[in-house]
Amino acid sequence: MNWLTENELLEFLGQYNYDIRKSHNARWIDQKCTPDVICIIADCILEFIKSHSIQENFTSLDIWHDEYTIENVESIFKKPNPNEKKAKNEYDKFFQQPMEMFANAGILIKTKRKNRNYYKLQNKKVLEYISVREMNALKFIELYNIKVLSDSGIYIYFEEFLNKPTSSSYERMKKEFGDFTINNTPINGMTECNRIFTKVLNPIAFMKNTYGTEKGRMSKRKITKDMLMYNRNNFRDIFANKPKEMTRTAYYELIKDKPNSELIRYQASKAKKILREFNDTFNNGVSEINDDLSNGHAINMHHIFPESEFPEISGYLENLIALTPSQHFQKAHPDGNTRKIDKGFQQICLLVKAGNIEKNIKCDNDVIYSFDSFVYVLSVGFDSDEYEKVENMNFIELIRLINMEYITV
Repeated sequence: MNWLTENELLEFLGQYNYDIRKSHNARWIDQKCTPDVICIIADCILEFIKSHSIQENFTSLDIWHDEYTIENVESIFKKPNPNEKKAKNEYDKFFQQPMEMFANAGILIKTKRKNRNYYKLQNKKVLEYISVREMNALKFIELYNIKVLSDSGIYIYFEEFLNKPTSSSYERMKKEFGDFTINNTPINGMTECNRIFTKVLNPIAFMKNTYGTEKGRMSKRKITKDMLMYNRNNFRDIFANKPKEMTRTAYYELIKDKPNSELIRYQASKAKKILREFNDTFNNGVSEINDDLSNGHAINMHHIFPESEFPEISGYLENLIALTPSQHFQKAHPDGNTRKIDKGFQQICLLVKAGNIEKNIKCDNDVIYSFDSFVYVLSVGFDSDEYEKVENMNFIELIRLINMEYITV
């Protein structure tokens, strides 16, 4: 797997002219093009290609009937089994819309034969970047949307609103986008324009920490990540009312409307797969911790903060560390009991991981970690707001705070 940087993503987008006035493509983005959906569709495409060793054309049918897709998409997104007849329309949208966006962006090449679209992978590196995590997918959508709007000559109206979000700048932006879409694409109604408008504006608004659109009007609050997702999980809201004296595990068991457990399982499993591949490629498959039990292949991707207790960070690479089986079952989990965590070894894991994350972020290529994501992992893991006050890339302060957590251990 290749690891794309944001600058390389910008370079990729910069090669293309996405001017809708020339392409007249109404499906450059669509309702199902949310970060979580395009992230998993990208993953499904890559897994299909890998398992079938196919480098030629494929269809959306090929992807959605693949075993890996059936296992994940059906359970995660609550879609009917793709082998059921009634599922056709739902799956058409669910797969076609992201694949159409990938084709317009230049990630896939699309050809049409009779009434069927065929696709071929053109840029594996970008598709892998999108598949790694939802924040990567969101970053792609943000930069892609800005590029399309800029090439089409209408980003000026979005900039006006984003820089000064008012009702008047919102209405002007929305009208200009609707008129432009109707004049330059087969879409001929404002209702459809408004549905797409949400997918265009809100990812940009979130990344710029400002207001967007909600229910046809300017949002009353700044756009949050969960507002962008098909699966609108918000762990922050779930644990906001947890009594201090109750453990997170006990409180989570009491919650009736839990986030999608299959999605959590999938994200955790995918993160382990990605870290193992990264560690095998760039660290020769050795353990991230060098100690008396580090000999051998690091095949265990260990959750530093337990998956069962902290499901919301179980899919974060920053919460995983590559260990040998001996380290995993003798040190991380005393006596091989995976329900137990050795606090002293947990501290070592976090300190080593902090160093590895800093080193990775500062290198020019193959960056897979994020400082903000590591801060979030620590904030959740220690149930503390102190980490969010730390200046960007101040790992010395993070390490100080981590060590403070273990003074009594």
